[in-house]
Amino acid sequence: MSLTPTDRARRIRVLLFDVDGVLTNGDITILPTPDGHATEIKSFSAHDGMGISIARLAGLRIGWVTKRNSRVVAVRAADLKIDHLYQGQNNKREALEKILADEACTLEEIAYVGDDIIDLPVLRLAGLAIATANARPQVKAIAHYITPLPGGQGAGRDAIDFILSAKGILDSTIEAYLDPTNPEAKRTDIGSGNM
Repeated sequence: MSLTPTDRARRIRVLLFDVDGVLTNGDITILPTPDGHATEIKSFSAHDGMGISIARLAGLRIGWVTKRNSRVVAVRAADLKIDHLYQGQNNKREALEKILADEACTLEEIAYVGDDIIDLPVLRLAGLAIATANARPQVKAIAHYITPLPGGQGAGRDAIDFILSAKGILDSTIEAYLDPTNPEAKRTDIGSGNM
């Protein structure tokens, strides 16, 4: 018997994301500086950031696995207290194997959110394969779930809400986050944004 996407989501302990096109809209803006270098600019969704705080409060471990190396990604990952950050990953399966070992979990307990063909090797192995609304057709074809929103516009939050809803804990986790007396909510919240 085949598992439904909701059945798969109930088992998830670790949620992994690609970055460009998933947590951003995929644009890479490069501004040259007078010294001959450049500054890279990416825009991240605040909804995704809030979702990551909620997911952490619910007990999920969060990771980012991306092909590009970017200081912007490192800064945002630190701000969101991301558990696993792997940049420069031409072969994303290697990062997946390290995360599996670090978390002592199984593939069935991993969800991965991707948008392009470089994500296919991990999506094919993940217990819950999630494609963003803007994903390439090859990614959507193997996804167990497709987010309503595109990357950079709340797709990450869609994935988190789907998993926590499947577990039956989305509403209670939101209320725990909103409780001003809950020290765990403060601990899992995002950083100050001081870059």
